[in-house]
Amino acid sequence: MNKSILFFSIFFVSFIMNAQKPNDDIQKKINQYKVVKLEVALPEISNIEREGIRCLVRAAKEVNEIFKLQSIVNYQSFFDSIKEPNIAKFFEINYGPWDRLDNNKPFLKGVGEKPKGAGFYPQDMTLKEFNELKDSTKNSPYTVLKRENGQLVVVPYNIEYISQIQEAFQYLNMASEMINDPYLAPYLKARALALITNEYDESDRIWMDMMGNKYEIIIGPIENYEDQLLGIKTSFEAYVLIKDLEWSKRLEKYVAYLPELQKNLPVDAAYKKEKAGTNSQIGAYDAIYYAGDCNAGSKTMAVNLPNDETLQLEKGTKRLQIKNVMNAKFEHILMPISNVLIDSSQRKYITFNAFFTNTMFHEVAHGLGIKNTINNKGTVRQALGPDYSALEEGKADILGLFMVTQLFDKKILTEGELMDYYVTFMASIFRSVRFGASSAHGKANMIRFNYFKETGAFVRNDKTGTYKIDFEKMKQSMNSLSALILKLQGDGDIEGVKNLINEKGKIAKELQKDLDRLSQLNIPVDLIFEQDEMSFDINFKR
Repeated sequence: MNKSILFFSIFFVSFIMNAQKPNDDIQKKINQYKVVKLEVALPEISNIEREGIRCLVRAAKEVNEIFKLQSIVNYQSFFDSIKEPNIAKFFEINYGPWDRLDNNKPFLKGVGEKPKGAGFYPQDMTLKEFNELKDSTKNSPYTVLKRENGQLVVVPYNIEYISQIQEAFQYLNMASEMINDPYLAPYLKARALALITNEYDESDRIWMDMMGNKYEIIIGPIENYEDQLLGIKTSFEAYVLIKDLEWSKRLEKYVAYLPELQKNLPVDAAYKKEKAGTNSQIGAYDAIYYAGDCNAGSKTMAVNLPNDETLQLEKGTKRLQIKNVMNAKFEHILMPISNVLIDSSQRKYITFNAFFTNTMFHEVAHGLGIKNTINNKGTVRQALGPDYSALEEGKADILGLFMVTQLFDKKILTEGELMDYYVTFMASIFRSVRFGASSAHGKANMIRFNYFKETGAFVRNDKTGTYKIDFEKMKQSMNSLSALILKLQGDGDIEGVKNLINEKGKIAKELQKDLDRLSQLNIPVDLIFEQDEMSFDINFKR
C-alpha cells in the first residue's frame, strides 16, 4: 500500500468512527446562508432553445463533479458515509468537511486540517519532493500530481477527469446547435475542444472577441484559490448566465477611460507602465446556474477574466456583473448589516447603485496596475505564490474605489453622491470579512479594515457600536494603501506581503464582537442557491 492510500485510509477510518454523531451546531452553521431562488427575466424562446440552456446546465453539473474531486480525496465516499441529513447538507455546501466561512475549520470530529493542496497533490507530498521532480508540466495550472509506485507523476486534467470532461464536451456541442445565438456557438465548440485537449488559450481568445451574445457560460478550470499550497492549480467551475442588455449598455462607456485610469494610479511610473488590452468589455448579467468553485461557500457576484497575464495584455478582460446575485446580497445581507454597524447619520448613503458600481470597478481594477514584476522576478502571480490572491483581491477593492473617485470628480460617473460609494464600501467590508481568513476576499478585507483603522479612516462609537467614516482621511488612506499594494506587487516582495497579511490580516477582538452581533441577529453571511437543471425554467420571470 503506497503512502497516499495509507494516509487516506487512516483519515477515512477516523472520520467514520467519529463523525456520525448529530452536531447541534450544524443547523446554526447552515443558517449562516440565506436560500434564494435564481430568477432571471428570460425572453420568449423555443422549446429547443430552452433544451439548449439545459445542456449548458448539464455541462456545468459535470464540472461540479470535477470540483468535488479537486476539493477532497474520495469526496463521494465521505459523503455517502454521512447519515445525519444536516451534516450531509453542510458537507455539500462546503464541498467537504471544512467550513469555508470559518477559516476552513473541520466541522466533523476526527477530521484534521484541510490539506493546503486540496485534491491537487498527494497529501504526504513535501515541497522538497515537488521541487526535485524533473517534469516541467508539474507547474501547469491544468495538471494534478499523484503517486504511482511511490513516485510522483503528473497527470493532465483531461486524463484525470476524462469521464466528466467527455460528458461536458457533448453537452456544450449539443447546446451550440440548439441555442439560437450565432455569437455563442463558435465559443461553445472551442471551449468543448479545450476541455478535451487541455489547451485553453484559443477558446479564451474566442471568448474575449465574442460580442452580441445573449447567453453566456463560463466553464472550465479557472481560479487558483483552492490551491493554498503553491497557488498554481486551477479549479473547475461554471456560470450559466443571460445578459441584461439595458444595464450592460449603461456600463459600456467606462471602458474608454481605462487607459487614463491606469495612467492616474497613485504610484510611481514604474509600477503602472504596462498597458492593458483595449478589447475590455463590461456587462451586466443574471445567473441561471452556479457550479463548482464559484458555488463553494461564499458565492461570487462578479467575474473578471481571463486570469492569464499574457492574454490580459493582449486582449484585455471581460467584467461580468451578476446582478440578480448582487441584488440578493444587498437585500438580505448588506442592508441588515448597515442597520446594525453603520452610524445612523450615514445609513442613507447605502445604495444598491453604489454597491453595484463598487463591485464593477473592483473587477475593472483587476486589469490595472502591473502583471509583471519590475525586477525580473517573473509575473506577479509567480513571484507571490499562494499569497498572490489575497493581495490581488485587496488591490482590486481599493483601486476600484480610487477609480470611482476619479470618474466622479470628472463628472463621468454621475449617479448619486460620492459619499454613497464610500459608505457603501465601508459597509461591504463588514460583509466580506465574515468570509474568514481562508477566503482571499475575506483576508483582503481584514487587511483593509485594519489599515483604515490605523489611519483614522473611520471612527467607532463605543456607545452604539457603530462606525462612521471620515471622508477626507478615508480618501488619503485609499491612495496610500493603493500605492503600497501596487509596489508590493511590482517588486514581487513576498516577504513584504507575508508581513502585511500577518500584521493586518486578522480580526481583532473588538471587530469580532461586532461580527458576533450580526450572527446573534441571524443576519446571513452568504447565499445558497435553489437551482435544479430539470426545473430551472419555473424560476423564470414571466
